[in-house]
Amino acid sequence: MNQQVTVTNHPLIQHKLAILRDKNTSSKDFRDLVREISMLMCYEATRDLPLEEVEVETPVAVAKAKVISGKKLAFVPILRAGIGMVDGMLALLPSARVGHIGMYRDPDTHMPVEYYCKLPADVHERDVILLDPMLATGGSAIDAINQIKKRKPHSIKFIGIIGAPEGLEALTKAHPDVQIYLAALDEKLNEHAYIVPGLGDAGDRIFGTK
Repeated sequence: MNQQVTVTNHPLIQHKLAILRDKNTSSKDFRDLVREISMLMCYEATRDLPLEEVEVETPVAVAKAKVISGKKLAFVPILRAGIGMVDGMLALLPSARVGHIGMYRDPDTHMPVEYYCKLPADVHERDVILLDPMLATGGSAIDAINQIKKRKPHSIKFIGIIGAPEGLEALTKAHPDVQIYLAALDEKLNEHAYIVPGLGDAGDRIFGTK
């Protein structure tokens, strides 16, 4: 596997992913699972956050402890499905800012069409984590990263839940400087550019619009 890519194999993530894939899982349970998996993925993707030593007074004595060293983060979900990942990330890092990039996939060309982009004003001072449950063709992620790079952030990472080999290859080629984190790498894309076996349309399942 490319050093740029991390596919997590944690038992909790794999267990929750099995339920997430199930076509009988309700929208409510699907949303909860996306949130929980996102929290676990956030844990994996933030292993390299810098720490600094501080002193903390416990009820017994003064302890030397470590805190995150002033790292400024921004979460940027790709609308609409990426919204489902934000709450889980903010639960762990509540001080992060949130931007949004809106895209939809043209049903004929399967190419992404951007309709909205709003990023934190100080994104150039931040490390950005781009969020999208599905990495299918890779087009949306590539275009979103292009938009973010125009604002010159410190760094960019991508967190997805399920990826296809085609999308992963496209993204790693287009942006070799972006670290990619996935919970699973599936078999392929079908003729409609849906991930197989995948989990269907993540946006429809999150918002109950299927």
